[in-house]
Amino acid sequence: MSKNVVAQSPLQRNSLASLDQKLAMAKRCSHEGVVAGAKAAALATIATAIPTLASARMLPWARANLNHTAQALIISTVAGAAYFIVADKTVLATARKNSFKSRSSSNEA
Repeated sequence: MSKNVVAQSPLQRNSLASLDQKLAMAKRCSHEGVVAGAKAAALATIATAIPTLASARMLPWARANLNHTAQALIISTVAGAAYFIVADKTVLATARKNSFKSRSSSNEA
């Protein structure tokens, strides 16, 4: 998108400003989703790693069947799932909240 576009009518100027505002809002929504997803992934990693590593040392079945690769796969799968689920829910919730705000402000005008 070029910043050197000159709007020729007030309608085009308003649409460019509206487009920039929507783009900024989308960036903010996605950033909030990334931050929330990273926090959830870190928490899920800790919550999964402790019982996985402990069971691999203490339980005879886990000691025999869960090598280091399997343990890492269990932990990383849970962390990845937590990241994507929380990030998606956060982006959708933020977009929904902003949608209601823009709808109510357009009704007031």
